[in-house]
Parts: sequence; structure tokens; C-alpha cells
Amino acid sequence: MEVLNVPPAWKIVGRSLLYKRLRNAFVGCCGTVARLFFMPQYRAALFPRRVPVSRVDHPLDGLIPFNHRWVTVYLDFVAFWIRIAGFFLSRYGRKGINPAVEFIESIEELYLFADKLYKKNLSTTSRPRWLRGFRFILIHMTDPHLMCIPSLHVMIVIRGYTKFRRMLSSREPGRFQNSGEIELVKRQALDIVQAVLYVKQHSINCISAAMYAMSRLDPALFPAEEAELFVSGLFSRRDGLPGGEFVQPENVPKIKSHILTLYRRFIEEGKNAGDWCEPLLRFLSRLPRAGERGH
Repeated sequence: MEVLNVPPAWKIVGRSLLYKRLRNAFVGCCGTVARLFFMPQYRAALFPRRVPVSRVDHPLDGLIPFNHRWVTVYLDFVAFWIRIAGFFLSRYGRKGINPAVEFIESIEELYLFADKLYKKNLSTTSRPRWLRGFRFILIHMTDPHLMCIPSLHVMIVIRGYTKFRRMLSSREPGRFQNSGEIELVKRQALDIVQAVLYVKQHSINCISAAMYAMSRLDPALFPAEEAELFVSGLFSRRDGLPGGEFVQPENVPKIKSHILTLYRRFIEEGKNAGDWCEPLLRFLSRLPRAGERGH
């Protein structure tokens, strides 16, 4: 998978530690992730029944084969947004500190936003207990898999490419009007969304919910028109991607149609909702709880 031409993520983080504002931004973001993503899931796993847990699988998930080769693409979602922050530092030097901090804080915002729903209803999917290789062992050891709707993986990559596009276009409108960097970051975002489906970390329902959350969080950055374009790009290419079994071409339209139909439903229900969470909470309340049989 082709990525931005910047130093590796670990080097970007190391360089960022030299500047107080960047250091504070990274530390603050990591602290929020630990406090709002990992700790509540472990608490729910150790002390079940405090918060309802819904099963969010959909029958169409069965049309997407489990493909362990996509795990590297899936795990790239952290390095994905760190590379974007690093791009500003590489291109603008010390003048890139402010936009890098702005971008990091925009990623932290996603966890704060999604936490409002997670506190009321957790969610999970059926994922294979594939423990061959360090990467999958790491996933199963560190992720209790209880925060599927809305998918923060999907929210992060959507925020990544849309925020990157806005920030670059506003800084250098002529240079980045048709930037190859912007298109590259969007392709990476699409690859990661496909990866979460191929490694069975999410259902297609989770994609719709995450897109809806992003449209509610910042309608100007991710309007319905952008959501439609984003879904149209899913499963549209194979070059440069992991091998193995792919979704059969005849099944792709069914999957995309469901993702968009559910997204549009959430958007429509959200128009009369007092809070952005309400359509998702209603959806989750109608699904089986973890431990129940059937769907």
C-alpha cells in the first residue's frame, strides 16, 4: 500500500516530543484514547451487564471473506493519522507545528464525540479467533471488541482524509487543488475501511454508523454527498493491495447498497432527533444482546 512520503510514524512521534505543544497534543490524545476507549472496554469485559452490549452483525457480512493478509493494512490506521501530522512538519518545518497540533486534536475529538454513545450502549461482532501470527494475537489481547458502533477506525480515516484536504487546500489553494497527496490519503482511508471488514473487526453496519457520526460531527467536512462518493470507492481496486480472497464482484453492489441505505436512514432519523446518538441507540436497542442466540 502506497503511503505519504514522510518519515515512519515512530520518527514523527519522536521528533514531536522535542516541541512542547506537539508533545502535549500527542500525550493528551493518547490519554483520551486510554481513558475513553481501552479502560471502559476492559471494565465492561470484567464487569458485564453494567452497560448493554448489542450484536451488530449483518447477514451480508458473510459475503466478505475473512482475509488475514489485510491485518497489516488494518493496523496501519494509527500510523495513518500520525503520518498526516508528520506531513505538516516535513513540509512546513516549525511553521507546521500549529497545523499538526490542530490535526492531532481533531483526532482526539472523535473519541470524545463517540464516548457519549459508548456510555449508553456497547456493541460487538462475531470475529474469528485467528491467532496465527503476532499481529492477530496483539489484536485479541488488547481489544476487548466492545465498541463497534460507531467504528472509530472508520471515523479516524474519514477525519484523516477530509481534514487533510481542507487544511492543505486552505493553506495552498493553488498547489493542492488537485493534489496527489490528497488522493493518496483518501485511497489509504478506503483501504483501511476495507481492511476492517476483511479481518472481521467490524460489520458493514458499523461503517454506516461511523459515516453518520462523521456527518453529524461536521456536516461541512463530511456531507451526505461526500459519504456517497466515499462508499462508491470501496472495493474498486486490487492493485497494490494484499492478495488472498476478495469480495466477489457480483456481491459488491449489495454491500455498498446496504451501507448507504442504512447511512441515509440514520441521517433521516437524525433530523428530528434531540441528540445525534438517538438513531444509533434505537438501532442498537432492536438488535440481540451479547449472549443471546440468533439475530
